[in-house]
Amino acid sequence: MMNISLTFSSAIALFTAMVILASIPSMSVLTVSTRTITHGLTHGIWTTMGIVSGDILFLIVAIYGLSIFAGINIFFSLIKYIGALYLLWLGLSLWKKTPVNQILVKSNEKSSFIASFLMGFVITTADLKAILFYLSFLPAFLDLSSVSLMDTFIIILITIIAVGGIKFIYAFFSYKTGSVLKKNNNFKYINYVAGTMMIAIAFFLLFKT
Repeated sequence: MMNISLTFSSAIALFTAMVILASIPSMSVLTVSTRTITHGLTHGIWTTMGIVSGDILFLIVAIYGLSIFAGINIFFSLIKYIGALYLLWLGLSLWKKTPVNQILVKSNEKSSFIASFLMGFVITTADLKAILFYLSFLPAFLDLSSVSLMDTFIIILITIIAVGGIKFIYAFFSYKTGSVLKKNNNFKYINYVAGTMMIAIAFFLLFKT
């Protein structure tokens, strides 16, 4: 099927949401920044590629995992309410996060590009909560009962540009400054925006027919 159920406005909203979420200082941001400082910008890019690959894997599992059961109302309703509560919890957690100072990292240890890629991939796929996140997150932007291959391709492209772009910015910033900005006071506003967005999506899912 080459039909597209993802509307232009939903694609823009999904892209914006992913940009904001990717901007939140996290373990993936810390890993990209650390690999960049200790081994160079190219390693930061390879780590970013690993992170994006892990996200794409989870997205595919979430999309086609949910689409299989989309016709079963009880199952889909259960996922919707569990997902909404999970997103609500995530949003409140982001509001409560306390920023910390930047971290300076120096190392002359040698490493391969494959190692950097695998590090990014592993830290993403090792967090199995990401599956629950995508299961909760995607229904707000896409009708999973009519998802097509073109929809999947568009979502993957959005993920590459949004998540990959933000992680690359972190890598470039770390390369230029020589410090890992894990969580800075300036980023508390990103946490507030992302937390508010998660709460809004949670309420949207709760009242969505």
